[in-house]
Amino acid sequence: MSLKHIAIAISTILLLGGCSDSSSGNSGADSLVSTNAYELKDLQDISYKVVKAGNAFTVEGLEEKVILFDIFATWCPPCRASAPNLASLQENYKEQIKIIGILVEDDKPNSYVQEFVDKYGADYSISNSQDNRALSRTIANSIDVGQGFPIPLMVMYYKGKYINHYIGAVPEEMIESDIKRVLKQ
Repeated sequence: MSLKHIAIAISTILLLGGCSDSSSGNSGADSLVSTNAYELKDLQDISYKVVKAGNAFTVEGLEEKVILFDIFATWCPPCRASAPNLASLQENYKEQIKIIGILVEDDKPNSYVQEFVDKYGADYSISNSQDNRALSRTIANSIDVGQGFPIPLMVMYYKGKYINHYIGAVPEEMIESDIKRVLKQ
């Protein structure tokens, strides 16, 4: 058997093996959709399971809410400026939206992150979890802003569907306009 035939055989086996997952119970087109789950935990020790299926992102238990992921760093001036605006939106729409801050700094103790919350009024869920970076990269890739994306990067979803994203310090009214538009649907 030639090297070419061996390569084709191995490729075929890998391709066919990668298209089925007997443990998941999925079949057909569903088995071809990339699914990932990310475990986030906020500073109040509340856990969130973010599930990516294809280009859809949902948070288990919050499927009926508008989800706004705020990808940020504590040292970033626009991130600091956005925090009170996001807290205001969370307060004003607490029954309809969930804002989840995703810290992209590694190895920061929760006490350090809590200082940011207190100083800049970031009164919404903030995740300081191991999955933060992986989730941030996955979200950024899904909206084609690349790996070297600027922060803050805020990305809005409703029922898993991408709505809009915002880069940098954005007026609260702009985000609120999109929230109102989505809630009217």
